[in-house]
Amino acid sequence: MDKRDRADLFRKRLSEAMTHTGTTRSALSRATQVDRSTIGQLLKDDQPRLPNAQLAADVAVALRVSTDWLLGLTNRPETPGDIVAAALSLSPAERTSADAQLLAWHHEAAGYKVRHVPATLPDILKTKRILEWEYASVADQRLPAAFDAMHDQLEWLSSGVSDYEIAIPLHEIEACAAGTAYYKGVDESIRYEQLNFIADQCDQMFPRLRIFLFDAHHVFSSPVTIFGPNLAVVYVGQCYLAFRELERVKSLSGHFDWLVREAVVDARNVATHIRSMMKE
Repeated sequence: MDKRDRADLFRKRLSEAMTHTGTTRSALSRATQVDRSTIGQLLKDDQPRLPNAQLAADVAVALRVSTDWLLGLTNRPETPGDIVAAALSLSPAERTSADAQLLAWHHEAAGYKVRHVPATLPDILKTKRILEWEYASVADQRLPAAFDAMHDQLEWLSSGVSDYEIAIPLHEIEACAAGTAYYKGVDESIRYEQLNFIADQCDQMFPRLRIFLFDAHHVFSSPVTIFGPNLAVVYVGQCYLAFRELERVKSLSGHFDWLVREAVVDARNVATHIRSMMKE
């Protein structure tokens, strides 16, 4: 960039940052320990000038922006530390799907496609009886909230606000049907009610709701949810890793695309597949 163009951009961004923070010339001169006339010279539009490195850094600190942004080296005004913090954050993960943060992320994604790989069966499609079994040890504290949250999310999905794609390992459906692994000890009527409910929702809400079954012997995924183009969340047990940096979100979206391409049961056939599995 030409020096004069950079100086003009610095002047515009300096003025923008001062306006945004409500900082006067006098206040900025005191914060940077320079004469008020020096700040005035930086803001003159007929003869824009660039500050020295020390003053540029002091101005950036005082206005809580990055020096790179003031100098036109980036279009992100946040400091590098703030950019990193915004790009990757750690949020506590409640056991219940009523977790306020999770619900907020769903509403943030209104109008965008939500893509989800659950840790077990998707919470949004769980029946009351399967939730009662899952929350048996903490039913009094969390079950009502979990069931209400699931019901609200299902209504939200039914309203057509967002499309929802879910990729589930085939062995999760098989284990639920057979009463093995995670579902060992669950009464058959509860398991079959659950699977029938998922099959019914697939029939009723396709293509707004699309479920794909993949073979975990060939492809693998950690639990992850991609809330539109701006947020992806990886579930690690006691917390969520939330990514907001564009390239990371695109990478996780590409990962979900891979799961869909490698699915052994396509969304059009999931309901039929589940029902035939229960008959067998």
